[in-house]
Amino acid sequence: MNIEKIKVRNTESGQTMDVVVLSKRADHIEVVLGEGIHSVKCGLTPTRNALAYAGSVMGREIVYERSREQVQADIDKLNPTLRKPRPR
Repeated sequence: MNIEKIKVRNTESGQTMDVVVLSKRADHIEVVLGEGIHSVKCGLTPTRNALAYAGSVMGREIVYERSREQVQADIDKLNPTLRKPRPR
């Protein structure tokens, strides 16, 4: 099983960190910050202009700087059979 990691940026300090992706859809990305018993889940949703994903964890805002279309393209590249229509 491949563990997917993405880089998110803390808006307050400007630091970037790698987080583990639990689930990834075009309308919602769920990530885990930290490891072991100190890990925290966070949901990232698209911003109003759909150019990034933002979420809040423990009072801090984190941002994944990829557009909704780029994330959908990544999902399609990983599993192209999800988008194909079924024969009737």
